[in-house]
Amino acid sequence: MHRRTLIAFAAATLATGSVFAQAYPTKPVRLIVPFAPGGTTDIIARVIAEPLGRALGQSVVVDNKAGAGGGIGALEASRAAPDGYTLSVATVSTTAANPAINKKIGYDPVTDFAPIINIAATPNIIAVNPKFAAHDYKSFVALLKKEPGKHSYASSGAGGIGHLQTELFKSLTNVFVTHIPYRGAGPALNDVVGGQVPIMFDNLPSALPFIQQKRLIPIVVAAPSRLPSLPDTPTFKEVGLEPVNRMAYYGILAPKGTPKEIIDKVHAGVKKALEEPAVKKRIEETGSLIVGNTPEQFADQIKAEYEIYKGVVAKQKLALQ
Repeated sequence: MHRRTLIAFAAATLATGSVFAQAYPTKPVRLIVPFAPGGTTDIIARVIAEPLGRALGQSVVVDNKAGAGGGIGALEASRAAPDGYTLSVATVSTTAANPAINKKIGYDPVTDFAPIINIAATPNIIAVNPKFAAHDYKSFVALLKKEPGKHSYASSGAGGIGHLQTELFKSLTNVFVTHIPYRGAGPALNDVVGGQVPIMFDNLPSALPFIQQKRLIPIVVAAPSRLPSLPDTPTFKEVGLEPVNRMAYYGILAPKGTPKEIIDKVHAGVKKALEEPAVKKRIEETGSLIVGNTPEQFADQIKAEYEIYKGVVAKQKLALQ
């Protein structure tokens, strides 16, 4: 009798969970952005939030939780209830670079989340303030070699993709510039545009408007080929630095244990949003490429990128100060 009761209870629990997932969502969904407003992660999140909300039938509210190179927001997202009402934006910084360098980050990017979809792949770029003496790649590297330690670069945070990719760039070119970490790309960009820091390694969408306004000068870009928006800017591969020629990604994660029915609903909602011409146009205008892959494909991508950056950290003997 006791065994039958347990079986009946388990069946009822599963049925209740299934009904709950089918009814989802019945209230607004929170989308954690683990960086400050103004950066690429925030831009992509806000482009997708409204159409995703329409697809789900509930509003999707963007919540910026900056700090620790994205680690604070990602940790909060990993600890959220697996009910679909707290999702988060995944970046290379939060799912690969930062966990690779920060052993105390508090979450495992592979096991503590349920990947849903990679929204877009985004080029990364080194750009400088117009007052910086070098405005092209050759003179940029020559100046840094001539004046080691004199210059500094900004990133969205210690352990982020901008930090690790710049450190990789430094090791391959034998230059030295000082790292100035910020609480997101937005604040970092403000200081580079304002001239407080001369150099930044950033994701293209947040830097591109300033480049188009000639408030930043592009030096070199991480992309499969030269970009139509920056036809005169070489790729890292062109200048002989293929290991640095890695694009960023922006996807959506749920906490581990989130029911498959909810994962599928959010995935379908994002796919529907990406089919909207205005959404597609807005994302592609940033220089990003729409991906829209499956949860399984995104999970494999996260695993692969995490392994790559663990290798970078080990090879370059990097550690957080």
